[in-house]
Amino acid sequence: MIQSRAALFHGTPREVELSQLPLPTLQAGETLARVLGCTLCGSDLHSYEGHRKVPVPTVLGHEIVGEIVAFGKNKSRLDIAGQPLRVGDRVTWAIVASCGECFYCLRGLAQKCLQSVKYGHEPLRPGRELLGGLAEHVLLVAGTSIIRLPNELPLEVACPASCATATVAAALASAGEVCERTVCVLGAGMLGLTAAAMCHARGASAVVCVDMHVDRRERAKAFGATHSVAPNELPAIAKEVSNGHGFDLVLEFTGATAAFENAWPLVRMGGRFVLVGAVFPGAPFSLPLEQMVRRNLTISGVHNYGPEHLIAAVEFLSQHHRHYPFAGLVEAWCPLTAVTEAFEQARNPQAIRIGIKP
Repeated sequence: MIQSRAALFHGTPREVELSQLPLPTLQAGETLARVLGCTLCGSDLHSYEGHRKVPVPTVLGHEIVGEIVAFGKNKSRLDIAGQPLRVGDRVTWAIVASCGECFYCLRGLAQKCLQSVKYGHEPLRPGRELLGGLAEHVLLVAGTSIIRLPNELPLEVACPASCATATVAAALASAGEVCERTVCVLGAGMLGLTAAAMCHARGASAVVCVDMHVDRRERAKAFGATHSVAPNELPAIAKEVSNGHGFDLVLEFTGATAAFENAWPLVRMGGRFVLVGAVFPGAPFSLPLEQMVRRNLTISGVHNYGPEHLIAAVEFLSQHHRHYPFAGLVEAWCPLTAVTEAFEQARNPQAIRIGIKP
């Protein structure tokens, strides 16, 4: 039996085990990909450290670029953008595979499919062991939204497309018009820096990036932030860039209740607040409904994304990766044999991304 090496997480914080897992026999509609690279997302780190529950044993990792090795029977040879797929193509794919027929799929929420398979979050099952990026191969099940990557897109730029970049694309789809608007981005990690760049590229009149870390604030300037400030400086900057009206749009990527509490009063009348970062339980916050009504505010939550947002993510990176230093956000690449060291490096807040090359 042909096997593939993978890093297994059994649920014990900060422990992974290198194992040999069987390559699957491809079923109808499936694809096998060889992993070229996988970057460690913040949610991978939360799972690894025990702060976030995930079914175990599992193969973590979902920001993946792979090379197509084989197709199962009846597999569509077109990607979600209508491009032909061939063995040897370099691809990425949506974090959630969907059935296309359930209650949520039929209502435009494929990422919440009732039959979903979520890469990097699935327990090992016979024939379905290789569903995470910290391995030499990944099984792409039927219903996976695959997209072929342009040859000129570097690996370190392409890996986060299937998580961070596509999630930001979904957030901006929820946010509405950005051109000539004042935008506040809470957090200058991978999501926040990507959001700053996307808003800048779409013609925002001001992009204010907020982060507690000085080095991250400095980095945000290269990603289109017109202002980069500490949380205590935000009220003054909001007044300055909006002529006292408040931000047209606030995008929240930190998941911290304090960040929301600090920023929501700074949204203008009729403005929007999009929540993305709160993907694990945090302190509750009391929101006065009377203010929501009188100020005509819109607050929306975005979790994961749909296939159309992955297409938008790859298009954005293809058009703009030379304009913003996305390639420099992967601080280091480690082999799969050094996966523990990679996670330790990822714990450093200055490291936006650490990558694994099997």
